[in-house]
Amino acid sequence: MRTCGRSPFSKIAGLKSLKKIVKRLRSKGRKIIFTNGCFDLLHAGHIKYLSAAKKMGDVLILGLNSDSSVRKIKGPKRPLVCQKDRLTVMAGIESIDYVILFNQSTPLELIKALKPDILVKGSDWKTGSIVGADFVKKHGGRVATVTLAKGRSTTNLINKIVKTYG
Repeated sequence: MRTCGRSPFSKIAGLKSLKKIVKRLRSKGRKIIFTNGCFDLLHAGHIKYLSAAKKMGDVLILGLNSDSSVRKIKGPKRPLVCQKDRLTVMAGIESIDYVILFNQSTPLELIKALKPDILVKGSDWKTGSIVGADFVKKHGGRVATVTLAKGRSTTNLINKIVKTYG
């Protein structure tokens, strides 16, 4: 999907509008890719991951954990960057076509609502433990993993900042 010249803010969608967009794109034969994450401090590993995910289909949708969701997963000190800013940053990434915020601990409700053709996660996830994998496969889709960039993680970045500026 060509997004050149498109405002990043037009990539941020709610579920109702995104379901309509997905239906329209699918009717044109486009393959819908879904991935999700917190994306608290963006780094090169994230960009490589998202670029690889995008190459698996036509339209990449990112489910972004809300602030409350990140706290449930990562603890009370996270996120470092608020959801509004994370949404803006992620919408500005070329490989991402749409970004949707979710409040739950997992993206299962989103996956069920959007029925992606391809569900993508990092290689730190075993295919059998990827949330929504069974649902996607049952509906004729596939599940894929992307090899993560070695040594690139938000936790490593936080530790380096603390060590350097402590």
